[in-house]
This record gives sequence, C-alpha cells and structure tokens, in this order.
Amino acid sequence: MRRPRGEPDSRAPRLTEGPTCTGPGESWSPSPNSMLRVLLSAQACPARLSGLLLIPPVPPCCWGPSKWGDRLVGGGPQAGPVQGLQRLLEQAKSPGELLRWLGQNPTKVRAHHYPVALHRLGQLLGSQPRPPPVEQATLQDLSQLIIRNCPSFDIHTIHVCLHLAVLLGFPSNGPLVCALEQERRFRLPSKPPPPPQPLLRGGQRLEAALSCPRFQRHPRQHLISSLAEARPEELTPHVMVLLAQHLARHRLREPQLLEAIAHFLVVQEAQLSSKVVQKLVLPFGRLNYLPLEQQFMPCLERILAREAGMAPLATVNILMSLCQLQCLPFRALHLVFSPGFINHISGTPHALIVRRYLSLLDTAVELELPDYRGPRLPRRQQVPVFPHPLLTDRARCKYSHKDMVAEGLRQLLGEERYRQDLTVPPGYCTGESCGWRAAPSASPHSLRPGPLPADFLLCASSSGAVLPVRTQDPFLPYPPRPGPQGQAASDPATHDPAQRVVLMLRERWHFCRDGRVLLGSRALRERHLGLMGYQLLPLPFEELESQRGLPQLKSYLRQKLQALGLRWGPEGG
Repeated sequence: MRRPRGEPDSRAPRLTEGPTCTGPGESWSPSPNSMLRVLLSAQACPARLSGLLLIPPVPPCCWGPSKWGDRLVGGGPQAGPVQGLQRLLEQAKSPGELLRWLGQNPTKVRAHHYPVALHRLGQLLGSQPRPPPVEQATLQDLSQLIIRNCPSFDIHTIHVCLHLAVLLGFPSNGPLVCALEQERRFRLPSKPPPPPQPLLRGGQRLEAALSCPRFQRHPRQHLISSLAEARPEELTPHVMVLLAQHLARHRLREPQLLEAIAHFLVVQEAQLSSKVVQKLVLPFGRLNYLPLEQQFMPCLERILAREAGMAPLATVNILMSLCQLQCLPFRALHLVFSPGFINHISGTPHALIVRRYLSLLDTAVELELPDYRGPRLPRRQQVPVFPHPLLTDRARCKYSHKDMVAEGLRQLLGEERYRQDLTVPPGYCTGESCGWRAAPSASPHSLRPGPLPADFLLCASSSGAVLPVRTQDPFLPYPPRPGPQGQAASDPATHDPAQRVVLMLRERWHFCRDGRVLLGSRALRERHLGLMGYQLLPLPFEELESQRGLPQLKSYLRQKLQALGLRWGPEGG
C-alpha cells in the first residue's frame, strides 16, 4: 500500500532526539572532479566566483539548531523529531536518500537542515573510493528545495550554503548559486559607491603605489613602466626616496631602477641635501650594486665635501654604503677622521652610532686600503662595530639552519672541536649576528665582547687535524700579521700555525631577491674575515635545504671539511 505524502518510510529509522552537531573527527574535502567543475564554471563569470571563494568556510560543528535556532518557517515551538531528521541526513547512504528525507518530511525541515544535506552530499561524493552516481534530476530537485526555502534563511545559513554549493561544483551562473547570491546581496547593507579616483600618471602613480600602507611588493614591470611614463618634473626627491627604500627593503636588485636613481642623483645634485642623498645611496650598498653612471662617485664626493660638517650622521651613512661597494674616497676619509669632525660629534645624541660606523670604516681602511696615509680613528674613540644581532637574523631565526648544523657538528666532531657564538675582534662575528656586552657600570670605552648567536669556528693544526678549541686561542691577531691567508705565525708554546676555519651559513635572506648576489653587508663581512686571515667555508642555503635528515647532513659536512684537508677522530676522519 502506498504511504501518504509527507510520512516517513516505516522501514527507515524512527526520528528521535539526539545530538545535532557533526562529530569533530568527521572531515570532508571536495573531490578533484568537483573542484574541476568549479574551475570550469569560473570561465563564465570569474568575478562572481572570486567573490564566492572569499566566503570563509564554517566548521561543521557549528551547524545545527544551536547556531540557527529551531524555528519553523512560520514560527513555532521546538520539536524533537527535528533533531532526529538532522541525524538521518548525516547518516544518509546516497544522494537519493538525502532527497527523500528532505521531501518526505516538509513539516520537520528547518533552515539548518539544508547545509547539513549539502555537507553530507559532499562527503558522499568526495570521501568514498567509488562515489555513487548522482542523477541530474536529483541535483535539480535538491536545488529547487533550497531555492524555494532560502528566503527564510538567515545570513549565516546563506553563506554556508553558498560556500558548499560552490565547492560541490554547482555552476556559478546556475539557478542555485544565483538565488543564494541574490539573497546574500539582499541581506547585506548597501555600500555607497567609491568616490572617483583622480587620474594619476608617471611619478604621481609611482608615489601613490609606494606610499600605500598595504603595498608590499608591486610587480617589478609595473614599477619600471611607471618610472618610464613619468615626466622629469614629476620625479621629485620624495618619489625617488620611496623607490630607493622599497628596493632596499625588499632586496630587489633591479638594474633599471637603480640606474634611474643614480642618474637622478647626478642630475639633481645641487638641490639634494646629504640627508636625502643617504637614502638614495642606501640600496646601492645593501644590494651590492655599483651603478654604471660615470658621475656617480664624483657627485657623492662633492656632496660629502660640502655637507660633512653639517650632517655628520648622514655623512657616515653614505660612507657605509660606499664601504660595502669597496669605493671609499680618500678625501672623505680625511674629513671624517679629522680631529675637528670627531670633536664636532662628541656630545651629540648620535655620537655613539657615528663612532661605531667610524670604527667599521677604520677597519676597512686597515684591511682594504694599504695606500691610505691620512688620519685614522684614535684608539680611545673606537667602539664595537655590531652591538646587537642583525634585525633580519633575529626575525628569521626560526627559519635558520644553524641549530641543524650545530647538531651535525656535535655528532661529527664532538663538542670540544668547534666554537659557536663568537665575536671576532675588532667586532665581527663568525656568523649571522654579532654582539657586544658591557660590564656592569661600564663606560662605552670598556665594552667587552659577549656571545650572541653566530656561526662556527674551528682550529686546525699544520697537518689539518681539528684541535680542541678550548685549548686554543680562537682568534687570529688583529691587525693581521703578514703571512698566507688562513694562518698566522706559529704559537711558540704549541708550535701551532693558528689556522682558523669559519663555517658561514648563507641563508636565503642573506642574498638579494634573485638569490645569486650576496647583500652588501654580508659580502663586506666575508671579505673582511678573509683579509683578517680566517679561512671561510660557506654553507649555501640551497645545499642545506637539500639535506634530508641528520645522517645526510653529517655526510655533507664531512665532505666539506675533508675537502679543506681537515681530519679528526682517532683515525684522522
């Protein structure tokens, strides 16, 4: 006998009260076929689909009467069988059974049952090895049920149904998605149209883009085209400073843009103060790029000679960039090392940082300019070069390979045959960050080196045996003594040639964005450590990232050290 419409099948489980939330262990992801349908349907209306995909997914445990209430369409008290219907929908074995439960119980169906049905449909399609076939008529009937009842949905139910419909592959221009989207727009308050934006060209557009707080990394070609479209009068110092800061901040070594900055500096020399020039020169030193503009260095020398006394901090900042480029002008060094300049900065708020930069410049003169015969920084004025860890290393320490390499060296050599966290006189670390620590109540002149995170230093004998570092002086003498690179005069007590090997991590952020050119500060440090007599063993990030597990890393380190002729252990390796 045929049962009346609206009554459940007597062979099916009875509607009883029970839990209403999907279990926390129940997960679902759309099948590749359903996602392919989403992508194919996006061709019809990509703008609409992009708006739908921005709707945040809702955890299944939030679905049910506790979120939307258990109101009947026309209002009414909460009914026990409603919760049982949700459980039957969650346990449906096929899409046809889902549709039968919704169609046979019109008086018990609530708004929250439709997201549950869509979610279960996704489970049936995506989580089974062989999902059951779904007839097109079944999907159309389910769509019509949701379309007929969506005016009674609240905004949260509409968002969830819309998100699930897109993930299930319902066409973005089909009746179901269109009806839900129309209801969503109807519920949201209307927004006033945005005010018309003025037409920006050339330098104005470039300045607007670079000044935007949310601007992170504009496409490079856009920057180049914006600069090319600008008229000369639109390229103001402010625009060029923003461009220089953007290139330096994001490590973008773009020759076209850097050459444009260099040309602007030469053309506008008379109108630029040293405070602006220091910002324009910053990316050249940081990105290790010497421009082709022939008047670049003569222009900077004239600016330094003109404003050295009026802006001492800007002066040493310019010289720091030139130091990274190995282009220190002798005339400017005569100015900053003169007693008048040093006396002028004493007592000023930025005296310590200027003396720190002068100390690094003095180190560069000692190591790189043997022909310089001018004044030098007095010993009593010298201060540590790097008092704090470098900001980029502190921010990215959790991505560093240092801990992994330290464990590999510990298992390979033993804890007594390498040192970590050392600061090399006159202030260089053997690694990616450097630091100095003052004794209690110490003046700036009595600063002592203190350990901060760095890389690794090994001591080796003349035969290449790795020696226990605790029994050796880990530092080579400074200023360096004449002799082959990587060794100094023998220690009369141990007859040790004092060979020192520095393992240098070259992390991804130590390079320009192209990943091939070291940043100027990194290249400067490696150059100076080599000139001081330390033998450098670079560990590039590409090689470290390719190691899979500690055994493979130990084999990699063993090959690196043995290639330098080093040996260790009772059998010499």
